[in-house]
Amino acid sequence: MGTEEYDFYHIILSHIDEDIFSVLYSEEKSRPNAAINSMVGAIILQHRRGWTFDELFKQLQFNILVRFALGLDDLETMPFCRATLFNFQNRLNEYYIKTGQNLLEHIFDALTDKQLRILKVKTGIQRTDSMFAASNIRNYTRLQLLVETLIRIDRILKKEDKKRFR
Repeated sequence: MGTEEYDFYHIILSHIDEDIFSVLYSEEKSRPNAAINSMVGAIILQHRRGWTFDELFKQLQFNILVRFALGLDDLETMPFCRATLFNFQNRLNEYYIKTGQNLLEHIFDALTDKQLRILKVKTGIQRTDSMFAASNIRNYTRLQLLVETLIRIDRILKKEDKKRFR
């Protein structure tokens, strides 16, 4: 294990399944103009570190460790431009609205499952104190609480019930 960025590259970025995002693009022979894993990785870093878009792009341009975390091995290349990242986020949002599937959540679930297998962590038992200690419910606005509740209800509904309630 090295720096946080080294770990990010090897544990997260290298294991992002770009095929999950193929539903966002044309079925004709073409490809996105930026690597999906670098955009997803940048989104994760941005939220993890609380960066604005300006800060994210400044880090991408000048921070060697952040560049390494996103798999960049030179100082000239930018992995994507603002418009490409915004278009990608818009496609993610449109797909979520259309299908109810959050592709970033799928990535997090897949990465978590893989890490649990590698680390041989047993998840069958959860301690009550750790469950309540990490709860952010007190910090939620009413709208955030409503959205979180609806998302959790959606996760536990059977397919038939989801169709009926749509």
